[in-house]
Amino acid sequence: MTECCMTCGRPVSRDEMAMTRKLINRGAAQFLCIPCLARRFDASVQELMDRMQDFKDMGCTLFDCNRASEGSEEG
Repeated sequence: MTECCMTCGRPVSRDEMAMTRKLINRGAAQFLCIPCLARRFDASVQELMDRMQDFKDMGCTLFDCNRASEGSEEG
């Protein structure tokens, strides 16, 4: 089953699920896509993408650091 954004209904990537868990609730079962997360936190999509990369670089285990960044084509 594909997870979808609880706000707009768009399918979410594993990185978007991880970002929702990192920023909102580590035990989240519903997720937000990056654009909806950006609106919620009054940030740009690029700011969240940069922050996501920071978390990956720090070794945050919520993110799959061995895969290319998912969602980098979003804007």
